[in-house]
Amino acid sequence: MIRVENLHKHFGGFHAVDGASLEIATGSITGLVGPNGAGKTTLFNVIAGVLEPTSGQVRMDGDDITGLPPHVLFHKGLLRTFQIAHEFSSMTCRENLMMVPGGQSGETLWNAWFQRGRIAQEEETLLKKADEVLDFLTISHLKNERAGNLSGGQKKLLELGRTMMVDAKIVFLDEVGAGVNRTLLNTIGDAILRLNQERGYTFCMIEHDMDFIGRLCDPVIVMAEGKVLAQGTIDEIKANEAVIEAYLGTGLKNKEMV
Repeated sequence: MIRVENLHKHFGGFHAVDGASLEIATGSITGLVGPNGAGKTTLFNVIAGVLEPTSGQVRMDGDDITGLPPHVLFHKGLLRTFQIAHEFSSMTCRENLMMVPGGQSGETLWNAWFQRGRIAQEEETLLKKADEVLDFLTISHLKNERAGNLSGGQKKLLELGRTMMVDAKIVFLDEVGAGVNRTLLNTIGDAILRLNQERGYTFCMIEHDMDFIGRLCDPVIVMAEGKVLAQGTIDEIKANEAVIEAYLGTGLKNKEMV
């Protein structure tokens, strides 16, 4: 689904992404790991249109999407979440989900005045879908809770729910497990697996929890110093000498990445 070819992103003399090439297969859950500063989030930001690359190419389903802005990629089915959840804190969980789909009739002043029936019908459909998403994520009891009052893990679930309100093809998850307790992390993992297996979502995820990566991801891609260092199953990655060397001094002990 995604092909990245010789991608570079420079910030002055610093090469955050330095000739990275990789592929994300349709229907896969691909893990992206590496030491801090390896270029993982910058790579995500370039693919998702948040940053323009210095050079290189990104293709989606064979089409060149290099440098397209996030709102265009959104309509193509490419979505991303962030390490720090970006909820609308004063709105309820249900309202956070209902506002996701674009092109709603109520967005124009004319329709707000003269098409109230159509708006009401659309809102009823969106409300039903939002409730289905909240039920899928096992947080339906929070539908009327303000999003700002949620725990970190619940906010991550709500962000995942936003991707379910539109026809997402591929979702980039940036440290979905950061700051999340183990119980909620398992719930998030279950939801990702179900979306992949039952609804055909393709995922690519940055994560430092190698147990979580090992449970969900195949293949796993390792980045270091802006380049792709290795790719394989989680067991192959943990046994790779180049990967072990890249992690030395950043928490790798006894060949276990933490």
